[in-house]
Amino acid sequence: MTVFAEARRAFHAALRESTLTTNAAGVVSNADKDSAISKALARGIAERLDAQTVGERIAGQTSGNQFEGLCADFLRNTFLTLGHLRPGQWDVRRVSGRNRLEIAKYEQYAHLIALDNAARQDPELAAALGSDYTITPDIVVVREPESEAAINVHDRLVDDRVATLSSLRAVNGGKPLLHASVSCKWTIRSDRAQNARSEALNLVRNRKGRLPHVVVTTAEPLPSRLASIALGTGDIDCVYHFALYELQAAVADLGYDDAAEMLAIMVNGRRLKDLSDLPLDLAV
Repeated sequence: MTVFAEARRAFHAALRESTLTTNAAGVVSNADKDSAISKALARGIAERLDAQTVGERIAGQTSGNQFEGLCADFLRNTFLTLGHLRPGQWDVRRVSGRNRLEIAKYEQYAHLIALDNAARQDPELAAALGSDYTITPDIVVVREPESEAAINVHDRLVDDRVATLSSLRAVNGGKPLLHASVSCKWTIRSDRAQNARSEALNLVRNRKGRLPHVVVTTAEPLPSRLASIALGTGDIDCVYHFALYELQAAVADLGYDDAAEMLAIMVNGRRLKDLSDLPLDLAV
């Protein structure tokens, strides 16, 4: 078994232990109990993943936190093996708490600290800005600035006369570079489907420098709800499903033509991919 296949298997095995459960009524924990299609698709995915743990649905925040942690583990076990494709000093970090200026720890968004300080001192400015500059990703992929030795390892490429403002050079005093922002949604409900889009647009508007990858991972079984954040361009790079192959098989077996068509539009349009695609996409 390949490294990525084993990581995907381990990811699903960990989900089965605590998060992906089925209650006494046969409703899987990522299903909408009020939607027959959602329940059928979630059950089809669970059967294909051999998810047999019986238990009541845990609190939404708890399941979301567990899903975030497992997604972070998956990325560490896969993306960090791609140093031959994307050299650098990389780290995958799960964002703890909900510090609204978490993003300011990174080079492209460090200026938000000054903006926040100004807003605290000026009520009119605070009212004008609102909270558009606050962004709290669930997972971040970060690249550390490089030492002179690392940059000049094969040839003397730079010295103190050139490239004095590049944030990749540690000697220039820059902060770590935000390479990717990952938003994790265990499920997608209509009242909060657009949260990921809002966060993505804030990342786009408020950056100085290169835009990081902006992606969403989810275990939502309904193609129509996946489409609410997957379709369209300009904000989110792509949505990554925790079990896309199993969802496709469940849709085909159950004969839901509309769901199959919507799923095909997203997959063929490169707006929805399997979680196993994410590490390689981040290496671009």
